[in-house]
This record gives sequence, C-alpha cells and structure tokens, in this order.
Amino acid sequence: MGLLAALQFLTRVPIRLRREPSLSHTVAWFPVAGALIGAAVGSVAAGMWELTPPLVAAAVAVTIGLLITGAFHEDGLGDVADAFGGGWTVERRLEILKDSRHGTYGVAAMCASIVVRVVALGSLPGPATMFAAAVAAHTMGRVAAVGMAGTMRLATNTGLGADYGRSTTPLRALVGGAAGVAITAAVTGWWVGPLLVTAVVASVVTGTLARRKIGGISGDVLGAAEQVAECLCLVVLSGLAMHHSLWWPAS
Repeated sequence: MGLLAALQFLTRVPIRLRREPSLSHTVAWFPVAGALIGAAVGSVAAGMWELTPPLVAAAVAVTIGLLITGAFHEDGLGDVADAFGGGWTVERRLEILKDSRHGTYGVAAMCASIVVRVVALGSLPGPATMFAAAVAAHTMGRVAAVGMAGTMRLATNTGLGADYGRSTTPLRALVGGAAGVAITAAVTGWWVGPLLVTAVVASVVTGTLARRKIGGISGDVLGAAEQVAECLCLVVLSGLAMHHSLWWPAS
C-alpha cells in the first residue's frame, strides 16, 4: 500500500487505491519509488545503447523519466529558482512559489537540470553503468528530499509539502533513507559512499538556502532538493565511471 501510494504521488502512472493512503506511511517509500522510476529510465538508456549514440539514448531516457513523473520535481525546481532569484522579500518569495507560471530563472534552472542529466548519463561507458546510474541517481534524489523533510522546519503550515513535512518524522526519514541507500549499494557497490555524501550535501545546501530565503522548507523546496541531488549524483557517477568499473558486469 505504501509503495503504491508513493508511486501514485510521484508519477503519472494511473494507480487506483481502495482507500486514502496515510501520509505517514507513504513518505518512507519515496526512495523505493524513485528506484523504480530510475529502473525505467535506465532500462530505456541501456536498451538503446546498441541502437543509437549514447547521448541520444540518454536524451530519450531522461524524456521518458519526465513523462513518468509529469516533471513533478522539475516544477518545484523552477518555482524555487524563480522565487529565490526574483523575490526580494520573504512574502514575495512565498507568493512566487504559489504561482504556477515560470519565469526566466525557473526555465533556466529546469533546462540546466535536463542538460546536466542527459550529458552525464550519456557519458557513461556502457549499458550496465547507465542502468545502475539512473537507478542510483533517482533513488538518492528522493533520499535527499525525504531526509530534508524529516529534519528541517517548515516555511509554511499550508500546502501539500507542509502536510508531508509534518508526516515525516526523523525515524521515518531514517527508514526511507536507509532503504534508498541499500538499493543504491546493491546496484553500485562502494560507489554508494560518494553518492550518499553528495545527497547529504545537496540536502543541506538546498535546505540552508531555503531557510535563509523563506524561513524553512516547502513542497517546492523538496522538489528542488531532489533535482539538485539527482543531477549531482549523475555528475559524481560520470566521474567515478571514468576511473572505476561497475562491480557487477563489465561495462
């Protein structure tokens, strides 16, 4: 039930539940749901490896990921970029976060995120590494968001992000994070160490900026943290793959 509810919330996959999901039991499943999304993205990239150049495979795979999630986290990143870049007061920044339209800062941030992910994924040396990297990046991106939700104060008490923030206790965040780290370790081996550090850095930096700009976190900030962590993890993975081989099959 928790996993299905997490997939229902994080994706556009038409999932019907027999009863209203409990927020408190859903959040811990976000990293697992992220792993499944990453597996779909990675499977597309790996499957196209022999058919197209790597960058084309990566571009199609990232696009599939956008279709699966409905650009859910990208929207949060865009809102945060607009609010933090264009708002001069806390009140104005919170107002911009509620606006569904995107300005120059938001569009630039979303484009940068997509470009980084496509190039980093396309630079990897083989289909197995592309698959593992997609799973790891999507998983650790949700680990960063869940960790932030469980440890940082809210900027506002209204909205879906506030509901999930209140439902995410430190223990639930720890459980979800541990599940995500275990999945990442299974597909990347010792690479999980640098990736965990990367996710923590993304969460802390994004959360610190949010605290300074609006006094805490919001749903959009959680989405932005996921994007920052996912992008940074793919960059780290591209560097690791230059010097080390994936632990399971030869790439």
